[in-house]
Amino acid sequence: MKFFIDTANLKEIKEAHDLGVLDGVTTNPSLMAKEGITGHDKIMQHYVDICNIVDGPVSAEVISTDFEGMVREGEALAELHENIVVKIPMIKDGVKALKYFAERDIKTNCTLIFSAGQALLAAKAGATYVSPFVGRLDDISTDGIDLIDQIRAIYDNYFFETQILAASVRHPMHIIQCAEIGADVMTGPLKSILALLNHPLTDSGLAQFLADYQKGNK
Repeated sequence: MKFFIDTANLKEIKEAHDLGVLDGVTTNPSLMAKEGITGHDKIMQHYVDICNIVDGPVSAEVISTDFEGMVREGEALAELHENIVVKIPMIKDGVKALKYFAERDIKTNCTLIFSAGQALLAAKAGATYVSPFVGRLDDISTDGIDLIDQIRAIYDNYFFETQILAASVRHPMHIIQCAEIGADVMTGPLKSILALLNHPLTDSGLAQFLADYQKGNK
């Protein structure tokens, strides 16, 4: 399973990259605003800055909700860097835009997926990735992991090449569950990825090894 980090923070992206497990980045206008990145030119440059850190897909989101606007924005984003993946919302005109970009070999990530039917439409239209939001479904007492399982079964039934990008991942168990089901990619905050490192037996075992070493070298 590929690990993407969901942020616009360059320091966090570099830390994940230096850890040796980072495969890509997802971001959105909200995450950009959180880092104080506003204005068209600054946002576009920030995408380039991210691409210069990570050698992998970088999802860059359009803000238009009409077909022509999404095409115009998506083409401009795709020209920024070869690693850019155009992030398209799951709406009617978004599905049309997915088809348009697929026919031109421009990679896409269909975002705001909350049902298997939406994921099926996105795959039929040629999306490179679909982003079902695991955590947001959990927030409304719906099992987000079950949705990943449904999409995996449907895609396997019909050999769709669209990759399942489990989004809104909140904690390490989400990551493990997505890996067990067969999500192609997960994206979440750095803290969720780093939490995979933690186990009390690792900590106590290392402490014991170091203590024994010190005893033998007195």
